[in-house]
Amino acid sequence: MFVRINQSATSEQVAAIRSRATEAGLAVYDEPTERGLTLALLGPKGFDEKLSDELVAMPGVASVARPSRAYRLSSQEFRGEPTVVKVRDAVIGGGSLTLMAGPCSIESREQLFEVAAGVAAAGATLLRGGAFKPRTSPYAFQGLGLEGLRLLAEARDRTGLPIITEVMEPAQVDMVAEFADVLQIGTRNMQNFSLLNAVGRTRMPVMLKRGLSGTIEEWLLAAEYILAAGNRQVILCERGIRTFETAARNTLDLNAVPILRRLTHLPVIVDPSHATGKRWMVAPMSYAGVAAGADGIMVEVHPKPEEAWSDGEQSLTLPMFSRLAGELRTIHSVVSPMHANPGEASGR
Repeated sequence: MFVRINQSATSEQVAAIRSRATEAGLAVYDEPTERGLTLALLGPKGFDEKLSDELVAMPGVASVARPSRAYRLSSQEFRGEPTVVKVRDAVIGGGSLTLMAGPCSIESREQLFEVAAGVAAAGATLLRGGAFKPRTSPYAFQGLGLEGLRLLAEARDRTGLPIITEVMEPAQVDMVAEFADVLQIGTRNMQNFSLLNAVGRTRMPVMLKRGLSGTIEEWLLAAEYILAAGNRQVILCERGIRTFETAARNTLDLNAVPILRRLTHLPVIVDPSHATGKRWMVAPMSYAGVAAGADGIMVEVHPKPEEAWSDGEQSLTLPMFSRLAGELRTIHSVVSPMHANPGEASGR
């Protein structure tokens, strides 16, 4: 249940409310906002009418509400203000435009540093690069591992760009967290609950990609694992879902962008590279994602895509990314005022 606290409530009154919730076996999550403090009291038994009546009568309580969604902490019912994730000097969400760019996989020092310098010059916000690569075939290139992480950290030192890279299993979390600024959970791991709990405990920014066949509710419930572990810095990434259509690699679900803006306070990134699998489609789907209200995009960039060890067909060249970055900034400047209050525009 969600407990709204009166702005005039004393610290003793709030402590008494927390104590009563704890006695009832509920976990307590705080959400301080400009409108005051909200407490999410969560447990496996669901809404307790008797406890709700008891809490309403306690000093300092303004109201008690029953959640209407299966996901709690990621919902706008809990937090009505957009979450802004801070990554070093960069921010994700809150009306900003985030451009994550870099190679699908790190192949060499020369390849990574050339891409890093190029995307930084074009105005990228974060440098992406795969050190550990989950591949469909066990014979495909699996990444440079620890050496790739070290190269990413060196590229960050050279360019000033924060880095985002994938972590694949709980045993890798501490190692990847030592080098990365944002931990990425790939589509195959959206419901790897042990991994979600592990990254949640780091308190580091985490970007959660949607599973190939994951519904929006399943995706938000996966995010809930990270939030419930104590990590408020969660970013969602729509990267295409599996449908009957085979003309593109996947189907980029742009419906998800306005739906998520209505349902959740978490920032939303669109990945048109993995969604389309085709270089010539990346730019138009990037335009569409930003126009739909996404907080940014993630794209793959390679100095020579035809020689890439993975995902060359969907990787942009450096000149292509430079042009795309400028075009997206123009689109964002036009559409961002329209998305300033999406609830009003949608008649909510």
